[in-house]
Amino acid sequence: MSTLLLNLDFGEPPPKKALEGNAKHRKFVKKRRLLERRGFLNKKNQPPGNVPKLRPEPPKKGETPQMDDTLKIPLPPKKKTAASSSGSEQSLDKKTSVPWLTPAPSQKTGSVVAKVDLLGEFQSALPKIKNHPTRHQKKDPQKNPPQKNTPQNSTSAHSENKCSAASQTMPRKMVAIDCEMVGTGPKGHVSSLARCSIINYNGDVLYDEYILPPCHIVDYRTRWSGIRKHHMVNATPFKIARGQILKILTGKIVVGHAIHNDFKALQYFHPKSLTRDTSHIPPLNRKADCPENATMSLKHLTKKLLNRDIQAGKSGHSSVEDAQATMELYKLVEVEWEQHLAQNPPKD
Repeated sequence: MSTLLLNLDFGEPPPKKALEGNAKHRKFVKKRRLLERRGFLNKKNQPPGNVPKLRPEPPKKGETPQMDDTLKIPLPPKKKTAASSSGSEQSLDKKTSVPWLTPAPSQKTGSVVAKVDLLGEFQSALPKIKNHPTRHQKKDPQKNPPQKNTPQNSTSAHSENKCSAASQTMPRKMVAIDCEMVGTGPKGHVSSLARCSIINYNGDVLYDEYILPPCHIVDYRTRWSGIRKHHMVNATPFKIARGQILKILTGKIVVGHAIHNDFKALQYFHPKSLTRDTSHIPPLNRKADCPENATMSLKHLTKKLLNRDIQAGKSGHSSVEDAQATMELYKLVEVEWEQHLAQNPPKD
C-alpha cells in the first residue's frame, strides 16, 4: 500500500486582500484598521474623511460659551440625562486624552447651525426694513390730518374762494374809461375823440393820451372837454391811439358812465356782458335816493355818494378824474350788482 502524506500548515494566516488606491490611501486604511483593532474607533461612528476634531465641551454655569472657529457662533449646551451622564463622561475623558481623536461636528449639524445664524441675521435686519416706507404704506394721519367737511369749514372755504377769485380776477380784468370829445364835421356837431384815460381797479392810470382826430376840428369844446389847440400839436393819431386802447380793453370788464358815447367815439363795440355802465345801475340810484330808471349825471352821483366835487370850474373836465370817480361808484354796489348780473346775464 502506498502511503498518503498530507502536508497541512495551520500556522499561516489567510492571505490579505490587496489594498486598493494610491499609497496615501493605503497608509490611511492601515492606520484606521490598527485603531479599530485596538478599540479606539468603530466603523459605524467613523466619518469617511480625515480624523475630525472633538466638539468643544458645553459651558458651565457662570462661564461664557465657547465660539466655533468655523461659524463664530455660540454652541448650545447638550442636555444630559441621568442614564448617559456617566458613560459620556468616561468617553470624553478617553477622547480628550488623545488630541487628534477629537471628532468635529458633522455636516448636518454645521448646516443647521449655519441656518440658525442666517435666520438671526435676517431677523435683525427686519426692523430696518420696516422703517422704510413701502409703496402701499399709508401716510401718517398726524402729519396730514383729514379735514372734516363741517359747515364752518365749508363756509370759510367758500368765502376764501370767493374772495380770492374776486381779488385775482376782478382787479386784473376790470378797468374804467372816460373820453373827452371835440366837435368835427358840419358846424362841429360830430363828436370826435380827443383824449382818452383808462385806469385800473385801484385807480392807477394805465393810459392817458391826447388824440388827434382824422377830421378837422371845428369846435374844441374847451368848457366841457378841457381840450385846447396846443394839446393837438403832439397828439397821437387816431388810428394808432385806437389800436393801443383796444389792446387794453379786449377781454376786460369795462366800467364807464354813459359808456356808449365813449365806444362810439372809439368806433368800437364791447360785449354787454363785460360792460358796466354806472348811469344804468338801479342799486346805485337807490343809494343816491334817485329813481331807479333815471339817468343821473356823474357829477351828481359823485357829490351825493362820494361827497366830492368834480367837473368844477371853467377849465373843463378831467378824463382821469371822471374815470376814477366812475370806478369808486361802481365799487359801492359791486357785490349786489354782480350777483344780479349772474342771475340775469345781459344779452349781447
